Amino acid sequence: MKVKVAFFDFASCEGCQLQVANLEEEILDLIEIVDIVSFREISDIRLDNYDIAFVEGSINRPMDEERLKEIRKNAKILVAFGSCACLGGVNKLRNRFERDILLKSIYGDKNLKDNPFFNSEKAKAVDEVVKVDYYIPGCPIDREEFKRFVTSIALGKKFELPNYPVCVECKKKGNPCLFEEGKFCLGPITLAGCDAICPSKGSPCLGCRGILEKPSTEYIREIFDRYNLSYEDLADKWNMFNFGDRVWRRE
Repeated sequence: MKVKVAFFDFASCEGCQLQVANLEEEILDLIEIVDIVSFREISDIRLDNYDIAFVEGSINRPMDEERLKEIRKNAKILVAFGSCACLGGVNKLRNRFERDILLKSIYGDKNLKDNPFFNSEKAKAVDEVVKVDYYIPGCPIDREEFKRFVTSIALGKKFELPNYPVCVECKKKGNPCLFEEGKFCLGPITLAGCDAICPSKGSPCLGCRGILEKPSTEYIREIFDRYNLSYEDLADKWNMFNFGDRVWRRE
């Protein structure tokens, strides 16, 4: 029997789900091996009978936590889908500010304190609320990695993320190092798997796939020394997607 999959979204732009929708005719290949039973972006079918739940977005409100726990209860496998789900993503930048200050700055003097839809607490990654079985990071996710994941799980195989930095992918592609162009790139500490898409187009890596658990400190020190940089320069850049120094941890 086909594996039943469902997609859910929380605080996000839904760009990761759009990446799947943008597979277009390749979706036909996927539905040969899986049965999509809930995916608001492309279908009005809503079924609670699913094996795998793909969850996009960070978790901000108590009502979202309850909904996520229900999804976790129904799913045999839960996948954190994209940077907001895996890391908290750019949504975690709001954690620097008090909720009342944010509400006032955005909505003015409207009284929204008791409105459950605006009862937004600290933004959280999915695994800060429920157990996550697999991660597909990225902002947005990489479609090829998504296809590899679905194929692996459908065939009963284990799926693993790379355990090396984006710099490795850059070198494989023969890209010039962006540090040489005066740009600050997080490739040395960021989890690979995106095929170095940003550096390949001349844009520095911003760390959207998360920080490696054990990046090469010797390599980073060499970069700091060579380009007269500091840890503060590094931390300022990685806070965009990795607020709170969150790193990948492998068992």
